Amino acid sequence: MVSAGGAHDSHGWRKSFIGLLIAWRIFSPAVEVEAENCCQEPQENTATAYASSGPKHEAANGWRYGAYLDVAGIANFNFPDNDRWRNRSTASRHNQPAPNMVLAYARKEAIASSRWGMELGVQGGYDTVDFAFLPGEKKVDGADVLRHVHRANVSYLAPMGNGLLVTVGLFESLMGYESLYAKDNANYTRTWTADYSPYMMFGLNVVYPINDRLTVSPFVINRYAHLSYTVAQPSYGVKWSYRFMPHLTVRQTLYWGPDQTDASLEFWRLYANHIVEWKTDKLIVAWSYDIGTENIAHHPGNPRAFVMGGNLTVRRQVTDAWAVAVRPEFYWDRNGRWTGSEQFVKAITSTVEYKWPSPWITAVARLEHRYDESTGVGGGFFRNGEVAPGVPRLAAGQHLLLFGLLLMFDSP
Repeated sequence: MVSAGGAHDSHGWRKSFIGLLIAWRIFSPAVEVEAENCCQEPQENTATAYASSGPKHEAANGWRYGAYLDVAGIANFNFPDNDRWRNRSTASRHNQPAPNMVLAYARKEAIASSRWGMELGVQGGYDTVDFAFLPGEKKVDGADVLRHVHRANVSYLAPMGNGLLVTVGLFESLMGYESLYAKDNANYTRTWTADYSPYMMFGLNVVYPINDRLTVSPFVINRYAHLSYTVAQPSYGVKWSYRFMPHLTVRQTLYWGPDQTDASLEFWRLYANHIVEWKTDKLIVAWSYDIGTENIAHHPGNPRAFVMGGNLTVRRQVTDAWAVAVRPEFYWDRNGRWTGSEQFVKAITSTVEYKWPSPWITAVARLEHRYDESTGVGGGFFRNGEVAPGVPRLAAGQHLLLFGLLLMFDSP
């Protein structure tokens, strides 16, 4: 049962969404839809679509559309009775066929010759079930429907200075290195920091390139997890990106906002994401580090919660078709505020990829091994058996071996 505040927040969602569609209909000219590779390159928060579908096709008016399918088989050698990955929202169904994502979208980029843009997309699959929430938080009214919205935004490129891009609605997160969509990442499974930082944001962001090296992007959004309900107050942040040399870029995103039912400033969350990326046509090396903190309201003494995590992604394009990637990582949730369990996690992921491109469909096959180790008071992964009726047994380690098939559909 959602509180009155939650219901009010849901009505705001609906009004905003309807307003976006009306604005698009008023200001967008009639267009013919053309094609592109599946999905827009994220706004510098991920490595460029690793499984891109080859040549991009774009109409003169900037319209693109496409679809995406992600199906996997993930073998969990703990053989948990519930077939689940504990404390994770993506790639979490194991020892069974898993349709993790299906997606369709249409979008028009805002460019100098046609300044209005928009994105609209729908999605489904196991990875859409819990990606927009943190453990223990209330969901907005209608969240089970809204989680199927991939994008819903309107943008305008204002003729100011070097070009001021304003976007309103539901857009790709400005925080983190990895995407919700496996096709955009070097590995199939996501990092712990990715699963517990926003994959999407709802609100307003402004992107301004100060020069050819430095870009700044302030934003105002509804909250950290866009389909959770805490209080009806916005959150704030800024992202900056600086290109030191042709292949080396540094990025930082800062977030500050109320993510508890008590909106006093002393309980606001402060979260920072840092990325250093070296990127060439054949090699990508990226280090990502996150740290977050907040005082916990309604707990004796209002203890300060901390979370931090980091990962190093290395991807090598061996041939046009073959690529390999490896990614060590760690994640520390000192108080269990983010994952719901007090734990320290170490993991290593290794991936081999093969890509079949064509003008209409690109198919990507990934074979991946992953090992996670979770320690601490609340650490562990599900395994077979129970310690008591309804209480699953836990193991400190978990081996996964998976095969993922990613299909990107594009019009020629």
